[in-house]
Amino acid sequence: MSFVFVVCQAGAEATLKNEIGRRHPELRFAFSRPGFVTFKAPDTRSFTEKFELKSVFARSWGHSIGKIVGSDVDEMAREFSTLLEANLTEDQLAGCQHLHVWERDRFLPGSREFEPGVSVLADEVGRILNHSQDDDAGRWKVNTTANTGDTVIDCVLVEPGEWWIGWHVALDEPTSWPGGVPQIELPEQAVSRTWLKMVEGLLWAGFPIKPGDNFVEIGSSPGGSCQALLERGLSVTGIDPAEMDEALLKEPRFTHVLGRAKDLPRRLFSNFRWLATDASVVPNYSLDTIEAIVTHPSVKIEGLLLTIKFTDWKLAEQIPLYHKRIRSWGYQNVRSRQLAFNRREICIAATKE
Repeated sequence: MSFVFVVCQAGAEATLKNEIGRRHPELRFAFSRPGFVTFKAPDTRSFTEKFELKSVFARSWGHSIGKIVGSDVDEMAREFSTLLEANLTEDQLAGCQHLHVWERDRFLPGSREFEPGVSVLADEVGRILNHSQDDDAGRWKVNTTANTGDTVIDCVLVEPGEWWIGWHVALDEPTSWPGGVPQIELPEQAVSRTWLKMVEGLLWAGFPIKPGDNFVEIGSSPGGSCQALLERGLSVTGIDPAEMDEALLKEPRFTHVLGRAKDLPRRLFSNFRWLATDASVVPNYSLDTIEAIVTHPSVKIEGLLLTIKFTDWKLAEQIPLYHKRIRSWGYQNVRSRQLAFNRREICIAATKE
């Protein structure tokens, strides 16, 4: 029997299962914990070789080859080696260069001082697993970003003394990161954790942003996202009826427009190349505001990075409609992802080319 494991934000499991049910009817729900879900999959070679999970809420995923339960780490490491040898061919093992080890999320990002990423425990388990191999120097690169096309061995620490083992091929930026989380940390000088969301969003979206580009953010207070943009050499305008942090106001490339975007003249947006929004409003209000801006004849914004808030998880069913609406504005490349550093929200990236 074949299984696929999926990791997601703690609390998003039901939404993920509903999405997988719609987009991948060939998968059948099997097991879940907060932040970790497995599905029964077709036990065929063609499925294993060609399958690619399509999901907004899956942070990372892979082909599961079993779980290890125990209390002795060294014994579990030996079981890990046995499991790999029993389920992967010599060629597959020889081609693996990376080992990703991480803990599932137990809390919502940004709560209880928790942020997703590779923990000290995960790094230590990775070190033990790597040095349990025949090569004393270690077989793999542990918890480093893989290259596109690389095969990665996965070890998810689901519970104390319970590891789920699998593998995946890095197909894009998120599947190259350990656990689907970019290896970034909130700097001490950041005025808010939206710095994390903006940095991850830009990495995922892959916009061809250049130093000096004009970038506008709607819902910019207190300024964490704008800080991340300024660090990339951009000229940044923040629009918000609330005040910005003083650290932003000292920046010569930053302008604060005090007010609501929907009340401002459209000509204000005529010189911007990129637009982001992270306002605490319902999705349709946010989309109404953006539509009125980007469809104005004087506005030539090339790319959008939109944070869409979910007051109710049922709003996730509207994502295809959000995509359709954004495409009607002339943005043909539209993608959504629940970023690792998002909370109950998703990020939509859209470009005209």
